[in-house]
Amino acid sequence: MTTPPPLPGPLAHLAPLLDDYGYLAVGLLVLLDNCGIPVPGQTVLVLAAVYAGTGRMSIAGVVAVAFTAAVVGNSLGYLIGRTGGHAFVHRWGKYVWLTPARMAHAEGFFRRNGVKVVLVARFIDVLRQTNGIIAGTTDMAWRRFLPANVAGAALWVGVWASLGYALGTDIGTLYEQALRYQVYLLAALGVLVALVGLRAYLKRRRRAAAGPAESEEAPARDAAAQEVSAQEVPAEDGSARDAAAQDGPADGSGAQPGPPPRRNGGDGPGAGGSGAGGSGPGGPGGQPSRMTSNGDA
Repeated sequence: MTTPPPLPGPLAHLAPLLDDYGYLAVGLLVLLDNCGIPVPGQTVLVLAAVYAGTGRMSIAGVVAVAFTAAVVGNSLGYLIGRTGGHAFVHRWGKYVWLTPARMAHAEGFFRRNGVKVVLVARFIDVLRQTNGIIAGTTDMAWRRFLPANVAGAALWVGVWASLGYALGTDIGTLYEQALRYQVYLLAALGVLVALVGLRAYLKRRRRAAAGPAESEEAPARDAAAQEVSAQEVPAEDGSARDAAAQDGPADGSGAQPGPPPRRNGGDGPGAGGSGAGGSGPGGPGGQPSRMTSNGDA
């Protein structure tokens, strides 16, 4: 077995661990690094790929162990967030400025962009350790998380294993540059988060300042609305009455029904006439005359 050349700085301190435990060290450190514990999982992956390039380990074995450990570790982080994340945020979130409103914003962000975050998070320290926990805490659906987790693990393991295997000990400079740019990226993310927090704070201040003014204007608006309603209702009733008067009776004749005709006393069989004087055998005024026993008047 050939002795490898000296390892670059960030990889050299893990060489004894990898010499003693081999694939077990790769699997354990990668798993812990992907479920929230900040251990040098990425560094040991690169070192194992360098070892594979010198023939001390199998590149297929390194890839298989690291990929499996990355998927399992991130899935454990997801389960931790799903089962205990909300309780943790509810109890301790106020101490790290993670209010319910910010938690709701984070949940909305992960609903829209969770797949992309999980896919690339392993290339960034802090996100590599926490993306699964955040996905579980924000209730990202498992059916969306798992494919992104598998694809992200394959991408992360594939990139670093290929570079370590191809470049060997020459990867030291590249790895140091990657770590340096990673620090810059984290700083940019920190500034972005600070700006978002400042924007939310200013918006809350504006809402708090506008609240008292709105509460003072509300009674005046309500009183004005009630006054307008009180003026409109009688007018509507008067219009309804006018329309009913114009419509008239249902038969369409337009005439109001009068009292029934009075029955004239001279119209009966004993009447002699129906004139104004009631002339005829019935006597004046339509009153019957008194008859004698022999029929003469």
